[in-house]
Amino acid sequence: MTVIHNHNLLTAQPNQPMDHIFEENQPIYLQIIQRIYAQILRGVYQPGDKLPSVIEAAMTYKVNHNTIARVYSEIARAGVGVTRRGEGTFVTEDQTVLEQLHASMRRSLLENFITEMRRLGYSSSEILETLEQYIQDEDAALSVEEDK
Repeated sequence: MTVIHNHNLLTAQPNQPMDHIFEENQPIYLQIIQRIYAQILRGVYQPGDKLPSVIEAAMTYKVNHNTIARVYSEIARAGVGVTRRGEGTFVTEDQTVLEQLHASMRRSLLENFITEMRRLGYSSSEILETLEQYIQDEDAALSVEEDK
């Protein structure tokens, strides 16, 4: 299962629609696949849930229905989706596949983060220190929010 990084996945809020502006450096169908994978991982689509029809998804993403047909075909080929003739495409209920998707996405995001940090000249220890500090700050902010 190949996961392509898309920075929009990092900034999207749960249950909020992502803008459907696509990056020029990657095919649109791959970007849509990544957005659907992110929705699955965030729980927008649960195992066994039906994905929107090809026409509905084409209207949502503002693309040709053939693009969505290709997206759903690729999702099914990867085992993340199951196509039922005459019914549509559904999220797999195979937890092993979903765990692999989660691990693959996590690894892809980390690889991209570390690659970008190294391009900026940060050492491994600086990257680790920065990440640890960020997590501590986020945890502190969350605990303040919970205390309100």
